[in-house]
Amino acid sequence: MSLQLRIQQHFNESITSKQAALPALSVLIEAAIRLMHDALARGGKVLACGNGGSAADAQHFAAELLNRFEKERPPLAAIALTTDSSTLTSIANDYAFDQVFAKQVQGLGRAGDVLLAISTSGNSPNVVAAIDAAHALGVRVVALTGRGGGTIAGQLVSDDIHLCVPTDRTARIQEIHLLTIHCLCDGIDALILGETQ
Repeated sequence: MSLQLRIQQHFNESITSKQAALPALSVLIEAAIRLMHDALARGGKVLACGNGGSAADAQHFAAELLNRFEKERPPLAAIALTTDSSTLTSIANDYAFDQVFAKQVQGLGRAGDVLLAISTSGNSPNVVAAIDAAHALGVRVVALTGRGGGTIAGQLVSDDIHLCVPTDRTARIQEIHLLTIHCLCDGIDALILGETQ
């Protein structure tokens, strides 16, 4: 297969996957927007975590909230739990890598906050542990997963929101995760700026 055909195949699969995901995710994305907006409006914050590409997504999301997305508005309280190398390495060294996000949730999270837990497979042990820590504190969870949700699907409670991308291909899941993050940021801004009429 030529490189041009491979490129076309990626574009076409991405478009098809996004169109297939829309009916399954749109109502849940709206619920996640409202949950995060309400938490921020009450003085809470959004914590975000994930590994690898999902760590980059967590950082992207936090940056869009703390700085801005597409429009000017006040900074919003968002923290990516993936960025402090001293914290991450000390927890991994002194305890276990599985605890690198959970201990941060325990220290930074408060009832009324929201945790954005990102795992393409739904099986990342440190994200699973972070969700357990969030539940113990009364922190609501928005989980971004794929492949049926894995372990995370079974640990979520009724107050949580599960945004599970209906595909098994990692690249497509990650592309839809990024689109979802942009929808979250745009929706939060629309509620803050009164642009939802």
